Amino acid sequence: MKADPTNHENSLHRILVVDDEEIVLVALRETLRREGYNVDTTTDALKALEMVRKEQYAVIITDQMMPALSGLEFLAQVKEVQPDATRILITAVLSLSTVIDAINKGEIYRFIVKPWLREELLATVRNAVQRYELILRNAVLQATTLSMNEKLTRLNKSLEEQVSRVAEQNSRLNDLYAAMTENLSHSVELCLNVMQTFYPLLGMRARRTYAVSLAMAEGMGLSPEDTQVLEYSSLLHDIGLVGVPRNLIKKWQESPDSLSEAERTLIHQHPVLGEELVRFMHHLEPVGKLIRSHHERYDGSGYPDGLKGEAIPRLGRILAVSVAFAEGTGSDAETLDRIRHRSGTEFDPDAVRLLARCQPRASVPRKEREVLMSELEPGMVVGQAIYTANGMLLIPEGQTLTDASIEKLKNHHRINPISQTLLVYL
Repeated sequence: MKADPTNHENSLHRILVVDDEEIVLVALRETLRREGYNVDTTTDALKALEMVRKEQYAVIITDQMMPALSGLEFLAQVKEVQPDATRILITAVLSLSTVIDAINKGEIYRFIVKPWLREELLATVRNAVQRYELILRNAVLQATTLSMNEKLTRLNKSLEEQVSRVAEQNSRLNDLYAAMTENLSHSVELCLNVMQTFYPLLGMRARRTYAVSLAMAEGMGLSPEDTQVLEYSSLLHDIGLVGVPRNLIKKWQESPDSLSEAERTLIHQHPVLGEELVRFMHHLEPVGKLIRSHHERYDGSGYPDGLKGEAIPRLGRILAVSVAFAEGTGSDAETLDRIRHRSGTEFDPDAVRLLARCQPRASVPRKEREVLMSELEPGMVVGQAIYTANGMLLIPEGQTLTDASIEKLKNHHRINPISQTLLVYL
């Protein structure tokens, strides 16, 4: 199928693909060109660096295993030349060390794991181009805002001279503190959105954990500072799972006893990776410590550090019961009963009693589950809005499915496959 010649939007931005395997290079080039993208390719990473110095690219895609430079090494140099270009790494094996290395260097926007699905590849590239466009728009907006601010500064200069130095300093300090607080909240929300995009059920469980933790914080009269730490930890406790394959997360959640030793080791590292991730945001070191401790057990048999009893941070023991309640698969009463039975072994008895006292006052979002298109039935309630690949709304969140709406979805899916995860309320 040829690209639509009227699709000028894709052709506005160039894409560079680097892979030492000619067959992979050809496959990527032809797939992207059919979508209307302007694609350059090369098998030589050193030649690719010269191309990057001469041409501006919206997206740069590279294989990890190459003879001259590894993908990470290549993208690290690309970042110095074109920091705004969206960088994507192709790898046959997405190891934890690769993920951590990429995160620590801040090089990678997304990973593509071989063999890839065409729909996921195109969705990733489309999002990458959109990210680049957003950066360009933000640059224009920032320049416009800067110009406007300069004009406002000149207009208000005579008024500012009437303000005392002490009052001016206090005002600036207050503005700075408010901006820092707002930026921190935005950063936490962004991380939550990343989790929800990567694996939607993680977002749902994070919001449930947050609601329970907030009720417990109020019930025990926590200080505003400790309350904020507990709230952020509740929202981000599973952020480390973005370094774990989605199929392994699903396997862990549905049948944890079936994990191999290697899979279990990778899962057990997600609290450590979560702690590392939140360190990139200022003032979140206490949050990182709670994230690291949320799978510790009161009897010392938890992970990653095997902490026991009061050696586990107090708020970490609170977070552990909040997480367990949010992830429960039965009714709230059944989940609370199971947590009570594990009091003194897995959970701190005081935290369990606090949960039982405060949970009824918590405004906990409804539980969701993932379903396949073939599993949709009339009467199911959509837990997350369903969109086409182009972003057009098909079914809004909260709508009850009927035979007609299910048939509409399936007909659209047959023509233009819907790649997003389908969630329905329990």
